[in-house]
Amino acid sequence: MTVSLSRRAALAGAAALPLAGAATPLLAGAHGGRAEAPVAHSFKLAEMPVTTLLDASAQREEPKAIFGGNASDEEFAQVSQENFISAGTVQFYFTPTLVDTGGELVLFDTGLGNGGIARALAAAGVTPDQINVVVITHMHPDHIGGLMTDGAPTFPNARYVTGAEEYNFWSKRDPGDRVGDLVAQNMTPLAEKTTFVDDGASVAPGITAMASFGHTPGHMCYMLESGNRQLVLTADLANHYVWSFARPDWEVKFDMDKAAATESRRRVLGMLAADKLPMIGYHMPFPAAGFVEPRGEGFRYVPVSYQLMG
Repeated sequence: MTVSLSRRAALAGAAALPLAGAATPLLAGAHGGRAEAPVAHSFKLAEMPVTTLLDASAQREEPKAIFGGNASDEEFAQVSQENFISAGTVQFYFTPTLVDTGGELVLFDTGLGNGGIARALAAAGVTPDQINVVVITHMHPDHIGGLMTDGAPTFPNARYVTGAEEYNFWSKRDPGDRVGDLVAQNMTPLAEKTTFVDDGASVAPGITAMASFGHTPGHMCYMLESGNRQLVLTADLANHYVWSFARPDWEVKFDMDKAAATESRRRVLGMLAADKLPMIGYHMPFPAAGFVEPRGEGFRYVPVSYQLMG
C-alpha cells in the first residue's frame, strides 16, 4: 500500500507529545544497516491525495505513568493484556500529514526537528520549498520542531496556520518555559505570515478547523472533505491506539487540562465511530490511519488495510 507521491503525480490525480528529550528517536529511514522502513504512505480521499509522513519513532518505558494516570496497575495491565501489548514499554510514532487540495500542498505539523520531515517528504517526491501551507495543530515541540532548519524557515514559500487560542497561550509564557521558548524561536518569527484561526475556520478548500481543546489550550483537529468523503486529522486527541481508545477517561500526562481532553476525546471519537469516518492520528502506529468503533464504555482503533486505496 505504500507509494511515493510526487507533486506532479498528485496534481495529475487530483487536477508529544513533547517527547524529544524524553526518548532518543529512531529516525525514520535510518536503521543502521537494516532495510529501511517506509516513511511515506499515500492514498486518495475521493479526489484529494493524502500522504502520511513518518518523521521518527521512539520507544519508552513505563507507559502507565503517561497514559494511565488515574488507573490502577491491575487495570492498566489487564487492558494491555487484552490487546496483546506490553504494559511495560510503548512505541511512539511522530506522523505529519501532507494534503494536496489540487491547488496547494498543505503540511500538517513538522515533526521533532531532527531532519525527519525532509526525508519523509523526499520519499513522497516533495521538497520543502514546494509546501504552500503549514498547519500547526498545536505547539508541542514534536509538532513545531521542524519549522526551522539552522535558524531559517524549513518551508520558505509557505504561509502558516494555527489556532489563535494556542498561539496566544504559548507566546505569553515567561522565558525559561520549554515550550514557550521553542515557540518564540520557531513560531514567533513566522507570525507575520501566519493566519490564526478559531473553530470552524476554513484553512484551504476542503479543510476545516475543529476545536478539540484539552491536550493544549488551543489544540485543533482538522476535517478533510473531498467529493462525498470525509477524514479527520486528530493530531494528539488520542495518543495511543489502545489505552487512549479503550479508556478515554484515563488521564494522559501531557494533557494540560485533563477534564477537557477527556471531553474532547469522547466527543470526537464518538463522532468518528457514529459516522464511520476514517482518521489519521499523529501518534498512531504508522501509517497512522484507521477507523474507530464503539467497544464497551470506550472505543477500539481499527487500522486501515486497503479501505482508502480507491
